[in-house]
Amino acid sequence: MGTKELLDEAMKLKPEERFSLVESLIKSLDEPDKKLDEIWAEEAGKRLKAYREGTLEGIPLEEIFKEE
Repeated sequence: MGTKELLDEAMKLKPEERFSLVESLIKSLDEPDKKLDEIWAEEAGKRLKAYREGTLEGIPLEEIFKEE
């Protein structure tokens, strides 16, 4: 069944059932991706190590948020 057919069937549901369906779909998109979290944690560790070793320069917070 394709997207259009799914949407057509969903539109036949009662409003509270459609709401529940939409809520479930949104929650499924918000679930953490453990593999992605591992990749970011590894990258953050590398950046922190580089910063502490002096091979990576930090940017002051004020500069990041200054308006131009």
